Amino acid sequence: MSATCHEDSGAGARGQRGFSIVSAIFILLVLASLAAALVNVSTMQHAGAALDLQGVRAYQAARAGIEWGVYRILDPQGTPSASLPSCWASPESLPLAQDLAPFAVRVTCSGPAATTELDRTIGVYRISASATFGMANTANRVSRTVEVTVSRCINAANAPSYGC
Repeated sequence: MSATCHEDSGAGARGQRGFSIVSAIFILLVLASLAAALVNVSTMQHAGAALDLQGVRAYQAARAGIEWGVYRILDPQGTPSASLPSCWASPESLPLAQDLAPFAVRVTCSGPAATTELDRTIGVYRISASATFGMANTANRVSRTVEVTVSRCINAANAPSYGC
């Protein structure tokens, strides 16, 4: 007839169970914080990648504006002219299509700054194209500007083409 007392062992088991609940809640809070941080980093990287893509598109839109401006100055059809062409009324908007359609492209031209060498007249033009997307002071605003200097030569001695 031995009697055993289980009062102490019962109290100890209940105390350990309470401690394991506190540990589990702490671990869940740490894991939730980590998950929230990972979601935040992932969201920022996706937004950055989207802006990078728009930046590349803005550069290509500005480059298209430059090529359009150079085409107008160099006149690849070779229209005979005894004088250098004038710049267009700056700035001029360039409409684009497909993926570049949302970009506003403005092309400006200055020149010609003319010099004479022998019987040749050389005109130097500065063409600038700026492409923008998005509203000012917003997170998705992207803008790129490209500038080139191009020269065109006229030789009156080579009539009727006047080319150098």
